[in-house]
Amino acid sequence: MEIIFTTPEYLWLLLSLPVLIFIHFTTMQNTRRRAFKFANFEAIQRITGGEVLSKNLTLLLLRLIIISFFIFAISGMSFVYQGLGSKYDFVIAIDNSNSMIVDDLPPTRLDAAKITARNFIDKISPDNNIGIVSFSSTSRIHSPLTQDRIKLKQDIAGIEISGVGGTNIGEALVTSANLLLGSGNARSVVLITDGQSNVGIPISDAVDYVNLRQVTVYAIGIGTEQGSDFFGANLVLDEQSLQNIAESTSGEYFKVEDINELGDAYNQIANATERKISQRLDFALTFIALILLIFEWILINSKYRTIP
Repeated sequence: MEIIFTTPEYLWLLLSLPVLIFIHFTTMQNTRRRAFKFANFEAIQRITGGEVLSKNLTLLLLRLIIISFFIFAISGMSFVYQGLGSKYDFVIAIDNSNSMIVDDLPPTRLDAAKITARNFIDKISPDNNIGIVSFSSTSRIHSPLTQDRIKLKQDIAGIEISGVGGTNIGEALVTSANLLLGSGNARSVVLITDGQSNVGIPISDAVDYVNLRQVTVYAIGIGTEQGSDFFGANLVLDEQSLQNIAESTSGEYFKVEDINELGDAYNQIANATERKISQRLDFALTFIALILLIFEWILINSKYRTIP
């Protein structure tokens, strides 16, 4: 469980609270000095029925709470927890860098990823939306979120080995998360890669971005610990980074070394029911702040009214 803010830049407005406290007590001191010029304190006490020179701490506390609630509301405060998601949307992000042409998962790693991805689509409820992204040093959106299974399979079949070197996992995560922004359901990314991020957005920044948008990442790593020979270069799967991505986003990491394990990983993801569920609090916070604002107005015009 966690509290997140979709527009955290507005939280800087909380710095206004100490200013409000300073203004409150400065105003009270000025009021006190003026009050001493009026000698009939007994008359004021009979009118107010209480302390002549109250510090109005109750009003101050109310104002601080009201302003805080408004700031939290415009900052997009949300409560995120793990729960059962009856409906959720996916983005499948497939690594199409040069190393995916290796044939240890026949016919090639990329072809194995594409075959199992199409099978994965068949296992998901037709009510769920799916998007397709490929990535190497840059990311490409092949399909926005859609329920059109035929088009999705065609888009996956159209993914080819990139002519550009490098693997940018960070950008793939950000692109996938952006593709899910319009989703009103639980959101998940299935990330398939055989290498390590060596260009572009740092993975730590991408994970922060994904978490801010309540996206769960399931990472599938293709390859062996010994690595694979790619034109004389030994390519090693960065399992640690993939595990960190999955764990940091409440997802799961799968290590696969053959097409059957790859299919099993997809099956487990398709059957998973626990997802990140976000409950927005902005409406509730605004409503409570308005009620407290009315209560403050009543206090100002009754117990804390100003004597002319």
